[in-house]
Amino acid sequence: MPIDPDRAIGADLGETAFTWSASDVLLYHLALGAGAAPTDSRELRYATEGDLRVLPTFATVAATVRATEPPEVRFPGIDIDLAKVVHGSQQVVAHRPLPTSGKATARSRIADVLDKGKAAVIVQETEVTDDTGEPLWTARSSIFARGEGGFGGHRGTSDRSPAPDREPDLVVDVPTLPQQALLYRLCGDRNPLHSDPEFARAAGFDAPILHGLCTYGVVAKAVTDAALGGDATAVGSWSATFAGIVLPGETLRVRIWREAGRLLVTATSLDRDEAPVLSDAVLDPA
Repeated sequence: MPIDPDRAIGADLGETAFTWSASDVLLYHLALGAGAAPTDSRELRYATEGDLRVLPTFATVAATVRATEPPEVRFPGIDIDLAKVVHGSQQVVAHRPLPTSGKATARSRIADVLDKGKAAVIVQETEVTDDTGEPLWTARSSIFARGEGGFGGHRGTSDRSPAPDREPDLVVDVPTLPQQALLYRLCGDRNPLHSDPEFARAAGFDAPILHGLCTYGVVAKAVTDAALGGDATAVGSWSATFAGIVLPGETLRVRIWREAGRLLVTATSLDRDEAPVLSDAVLDPA
């Protein structure tokens, strides 16, 4: 079905009430690779209940962590084949440290639909409040739908945060696990692109790829550990553009620049000649 921007832009996607537990948070952190050093007290903040601190990227799975069905890309004015979709960008703003368990309500809308010619970009915004109505986090994401452009919409503007033209202040190499996508799918994203070799080949990939949001979380953790002493509560916001895929088992090189109170970040794959993975990434401390 062709995209209808007049119906889609501004569409109210309704409210979703959800709960999460400390076990959900622990599963999410482990799916990002937490606990690889199981006697390190900083790692145990992610992997045990004793001093559990929630990485704000948990916001990307909190409402769907128990989902077992593949997601659908079906909104007012939008109906897209899942095989055509990859994540474009993601931002989470934590209005305060995320609780280790809780009840919340998410209110979502389609903020924009961009026509990039050969592709469409769908931008979604979600505001989340706790059971007293106080803000918890705001998320903004975009998905890139190949072959769905040309519907006569506007292209949008560029909003880049390029890395400085100097050597980074910190460089961290982060290994991913060969089974990382199979672990991460247990956090609620059962898209077969990340687990089914035949589906992945039909979508144009040689093998199942890592979830973009898994990469987003893995790199956020790496930056938090390297630049913020491993304190997840010190993260105020984290945003990134997905510049390329990650194949499970690859090692990512994360470069970090300290710039005007912010952390600017890039990530590349060492296994594919430093192919870009994340770009225009920014972490703002709380």
